[in-house]
Amino acid sequence: MSGDEQSFAIIGAAMSVHRELGHGFLEAVHQEALAVEFMKCAVLFARAVELPIRYRGQRLNTGYRADFLCFDEVIVEVKALERLTTREESQVINYLKASGRARGLLLNFGGRSLEHKRLVWTHSLVRAEHREG
Repeated sequence: MSGDEQSFAIIGAAMSVHRELGHGFLEAVHQEALAVEFMKCAVLFARAVELPIRYRGQRLNTGYRADFLCFDEVIVEVKALERLTTREESQVINYLKASGRARGLLLNFGGRSLEHKRLVWTHSLVRAEHREG
């Protein structure tokens, strides 16, 4: 499955969850529903994935925990906010840096429609695509 196909599958599952639940629930509710939908749609995933941070070859006690890692390639972070800000984008970028992965999706279930941002990170570039729908 190509990177675009993976992203479409993840976003499609999120859209199904948003259609069913709408907005107003806590982030944890959307995470749990999304896990159910991922299983239904055959999206390979792991939940609450630890992302350790290393400094000069030594693992630090402080690290991150991503909501989902899908297809062992895509970091997925779930929010239930009125609107996404650069703070949430920065969070996903830090997750990408810590994990060494290049692609992330930020999913916001807090609005009337699902808001999603696709983030791509390389050592010198961050690209974000923002969509609502």
